[in-house]
Amino acid sequence: MNLPANLLTKVPILGRAVDERFLNHRLRASSYAGIAGGLMAVLLFAWRFYVNHIWSWDLFVVAATILVVKLSVMAWSLLTD
Repeated sequence: MNLPANLLTKVPILGRAVDERFLNHRLRASSYAGIAGGLMAVLLFAWRFYVNHIWSWDLFVVAATILVVKLSVMAWSLLTD
């Protein structure tokens, strides 16, 4: 579902506070948060594997899902632009 970028600016209360810079900062913040979350999942998985010798499938699945989604979005962007 693709929403227009100016949808938030049409809301009367948010119209003055939301502009393209705000949306760009929100996009970058979400991207950095996803990268940090994926990195933490990989590091915690590695810690549990190398130090405690436990294979944590839940952390492996989280890291693999982030990787698959990231690569899928990159491929989709490359093919559709």
